[in-house]
Amino acid sequence: MPRFSIIVPAFGVADRLSQALDSVLAQSCGDFELILVCDAPDSPAGTVAAAYAERHSRVVPLTSPPSGGTGVARTTGMGAARGTYLLFLDGDDTLAPGALAAIDARLAAIGEVDVLYVDHERVHWWDAETTTPPLGRAPDGAFAPGLAPDVTGVSVPVWSAVYRRAFVTEHRLTFSSGHFTDIGWGGLVTLAAESVALLRSVCVRHLLRRQGSELHSPGEHQLDLLDQVELVLTRAAELALPAHRFGPLFEQLFSVVLRTATRPERLPVRLRRAFFRRAGLLYRRHRPAGYRPPAGSVGVQHRLLASGAYTAFHALRSLNQGTAKAVKRAPVPRMVRTRARYALRLRRPLDENLAVYCAYWGRGYTCNPAAIHAKARELAPHIRSVFLVERDAVDSVPKDVEYAVLGSHAAWDLLARAKYLVNNANFADAVVKRPGSVHLQTQHGTPLKKMGVDQSTYPVVASMSGSFTKLLTRVDRWDFNLSSNRHSTHMWERAFPGAYETLEYGYPRNDVFYTATAEDVTRIRHDLGVPDDKKALLYAPTHRDYSTGFDARLDLEAFCEAIGDDYVVLLRAHYFYDQGTARGSGRIIDVTGHRRAEEICLAADALITDYSSIMFDYANLDRPIVVYADDWEVYRETRGVYFDLMTAPPGQVACTPEELASVFRDGGWADDSAAALRAAFRERFCSFDDGRAAERVVRRVLLGEPPESIPPVIPLAERIPAPAHAFVRS
Repeated sequence: MPRFSIIVPAFGVADRLSQALDSVLAQSCGDFELILVCDAPDSPAGTVAAAYAERHSRVVPLTSPPSGGTGVARTTGMGAARGTYLLFLDGDDTLAPGALAAIDARLAAIGEVDVLYVDHERVHWWDAETTTPPLGRAPDGAFAPGLAPDVTGVSVPVWSAVYRRAFVTEHRLTFSSGHFTDIGWGGLVTLAAESVALLRSVCVRHLLRRQGSELHSPGEHQLDLLDQVELVLTRAAELALPAHRFGPLFEQLFSVVLRTATRPERLPVRLRRAFFRRAGLLYRRHRPAGYRPPAGSVGVQHRLLASGAYTAFHALRSLNQGTAKAVKRAPVPRMVRTRARYALRLRRPLDENLAVYCAYWGRGYTCNPAAIHAKARELAPHIRSVFLVERDAVDSVPKDVEYAVLGSHAAWDLLARAKYLVNNANFADAVVKRPGSVHLQTQHGTPLKKMGVDQSTYPVVASMSGSFTKLLTRVDRWDFNLSSNRHSTHMWERAFPGAYETLEYGYPRNDVFYTATAEDVTRIRHDLGVPDDKKALLYAPTHRDYSTGFDARLDLEAFCEAIGDDYVVLLRAHYFYDQGTARGSGRIIDVTGHRRAEEICLAADALITDYSSIMFDYANLDRPIVVYADDWEVYRETRGVYFDLMTAPPGQVACTPEELASVFRDGGWADDSAAALRAAFRERFCSFDDGRAAERVVRRVLLGEPPESIPPVIPLAERIPAPAHAFVRS
């Protein structure tokens, strides 16, 4: 029997779950079992749990329906627990180093207790600051709850305590379904416990997520709070709890209730008065004899709640805020007539059948937004679809696609009225997220380099990234965020913390890798000027934040000379640049100006890149990839990366021009070892791209079909990529 059973519900926290599990498995005290409760084995968290269970015998994966919430998941975990003591840890929290050893030592020193409350540290989501709420005054050793009535399970979170399993079993303590179950659990534990102790050492680091707790979000679930409060109050009445104990518990329970009552925006309008009325009824029915409310404005709130004076209570709240309810207005920059016009258009109803698209800040008709746009015209023809482009990119828009120029009156009119807004970057800061509108962030690659707020610790990048506050304001507009693999899902949740729904549907721009034919490949090669008897090597270096201007980082003329006449090089600079540096050689074709990167990939028989995300897309074609990493250490230190590409590359790695040429001269670029590396890379990063991503997006976002009706992803082994050029296959 282990000393501790650590139960971790893991719903929607896959991005940080590994940190939580690693913090447990790294504890110096190893006498524990780690029980993970996920929503499904194939969910993002379930996949992480399965991987840990395979590597660590102490990890026990379980499943629990997400409809039951965290409470039911914890109860499920308790049913499988074998430890003497139970600990609960949220999936995005961590155990402090040495926490279990400190808990074990404390229990050994004071003897067996029902509950041991421990200190925790609240960590701001950006790790910029921490706070440690005090546990309160109490005797040094074990004590009966009546000796420190202010220390209760209502004031101490469930994950900031250790519970004796036999005590929990004896009193049949469980978590109920729904919301605010920690309140009910904490109150019932307080009422049942006979011996309690404190450990004034930080044992848990609790993450305060940027989007806040779901318990603070608006909705009917706020009524669950009163159910939990009534559960505790009723049990206290049955036990005839002495006034000196009941008073602090009562006050702590109604402190939570008043936090919701003073924030009516958390409740639908039709339920606000009903919530207040029921809370007041509970207050009057269970108020301890002789109870005196706190002093000050909080005491006034107590009295108004007790008397059921909703109108007066609401007026007091407005007075304390110094203003009536604020009316949020759209930003209207001074002296800008276009923005003033935009503000006026915001007053008009949304156009339910209007979708606005944009890619790369208006650089053209391209990437995921273009692929979704094309599929929407097929599957949702009733929706008017308009693409926004910069004036100098108008020529890139197909003749049959409706467009508007960014910054024009027409563009702002469309942005004001559109029901659907689709972008692979972000719309301007002045764009307002209207109630009822739907914003889809498609992204434009798989992240190797650090993105979003993760860039904050890299000065070179952070200095050019602008305001992170503004970035997060833009993120708050997203309703959906697209992902092409589980790695991206986890990294996007870290880099762009928000309340959006992640769509693990694949990248629509990559659909063509599975739908294009041999004839399409031949046509594209001819359009690009690739000779039929040559192997085409796509060379696509990424942008360096520590340098200015495009740098090919390779003498392509010398490279072509070194590898022989069988090859031509397709040079594609990063999308920040309009052209590369090809100097008119017949062996080097500059394709930077070609808007469709997917077509260039189809034309190429192999890819040479450094750290560009194009490698993740190209891997779908199952064609050779060579990594030219001449400055990996510098890039990693200045830009930051999410994983070590050198230990998990998609093919052969070269660090000098000589090594790169040798890889092609000796055939290493396409040998069995390169194929094995590519297969592992594809397994990890080509999870959802199968040729139907655009269809899934259109059905879910534009047509509003439920998730269960969306076409499932075709397994990787069953997909057939577009064929490479016939010259390579011969």
